[in-house]
Amino acid sequence: MKETFIKELTKVELKNPIMVEGLPGLGLVGKIAIRYLVKQLKCQKFAYLYSPHFPYFVLVNKKGNVRLLRGTFYFWKNEKGQNDLILFTGDSQAQTIEGQYEISNRILDMAEQYNVKLVITLGGYRMETKDKPKVIAAATSQNLLERALKANAIVSPMGSPIVGTAGLILGLAPFRKIEALSLLGETRGYLPDPKAAKSVLEVLLKILNVEVDLSDLDGEIAKAESMVARLQKIEEKRASQAEEMRKSEDKKITYIS
Repeated sequence: MKETFIKELTKVELKNPIMVEGLPGLGLVGKIAIRYLVKQLKCQKFAYLYSPHFPYFVLVNKKGNVRLLRGTFYFWKNEKGQNDLILFTGDSQAQTIEGQYEISNRILDMAEQYNVKLVITLGGYRMETKDKPKVIAAATSQNLLERALKANAIVSPMGSPIVGTAGLILGLAPFRKIEALSLLGETRGYLPDPKAAKSVLEVLLKILNVEVDLSDLDGEIAKAESMVARLQKIEEKRASQAEEMRKSEDKKITYIS
């Protein structure tokens, strides 16, 4: 394999589709959000994306079978609305700068193939927050940004970079005459963050005018918060022990006059 390619599993006919992308990143926010939508909407996979820019190992399942890392395209037909959905997530982001551009362009190739006029990228925004995570929005047009703000997002700070595929798609989409919007949930970033993913989904679903029950995320949120609390206790204990050792060492110091 010398370059990124897409293997279509089946051909589908879609109605004015909107594409939503969420690859692993800070807090796995984008991936958690996409995987949740795939499950709740009972989306069907229809294509895989393979790339030599993914990490160089294979995944092994319970039966011992292996497969390459990949991205997966899913589709959902919206019987009650004007726009079907194409959802994209995967096992990893590209590990090289060239790979980030190549994969972003392949995703946009797929968007063009299905006549997508709007791509929405999901991800995390590093920020310590004790309250409900805010959702940061950036877009390729003011009208699109206003739609996000009406859905309770806030404007991205000026000069704040959006790293990886979520950002590059925004930069590359206008060359294809495709609009693009990024929704980033505030997250600590070092653990999977379903709470940030829920905030992002709330904004996304308002923009899409699609109803999805998000209550199943609450159990995952409780588990994640319990893990954070345990880590904080471990860190506090480590800091306390370090302080005691410092005091003990200070007592051993003698002065010769």
